[in-house]
Amino acid sequence: MGQDDEFADVLAANADYVSGFRLAGLEPRAARGLAVLTCMDSRIEPLAMLGLAPGDAKILRNAGARVTDDVLRTVVLARYLLGVDRLMVVAHTGCRMADRTEQEVHEAVEAAGGPDARHIPFLVASDQLEALRADVERARSWHYLDGTAVRGFRYDVDTGRLSRAC
Repeated sequence: MGQDDEFADVLAANADYVSGFRLAGLEPRAARGLAVLTCMDSRIEPLAMLGLAPGDAKILRNAGARVTDDVLRTVVLARYLLGVDRLMVVAHTGCRMADRTEQEVHEAVEAAGGPDARHIPFLVASDQLEALRADVERARSWHYLDGTAVRGFRYDVDTGRLSRAC
């Protein structure tokens, strides 16, 4: 088996993508001045759900749509170097990071054959809306992001509806 056999399907799809590639020359700046932080859940299509096109926004994703140190670092770069002046933090319904405890997530990782990962904080949120409010406030109050509009939203994975949460 070759080195890339595990990825043959996506490499083949990329070959098709290249044949119709239309994004050459697209500016690296966020044309709509927007950054979107959402969960890595594959049921979320950030550009489509917001009526955006490639180049309109910077998209950041992680488990639970949490405002981590790395997210803050990335948004600072987007703010000062890539034209971002707005940040949407988008949580969603049915998020596994909002319906389990830290211990349950660690046990699930181990049960799936993973190593003991108790030293990794997965940032679960028993109260998703409170965690969203805290994350939005964290971004709003960070002096490196002064002048950046930050709002929190919740996306319904069953209807596609986005609602303002904070």
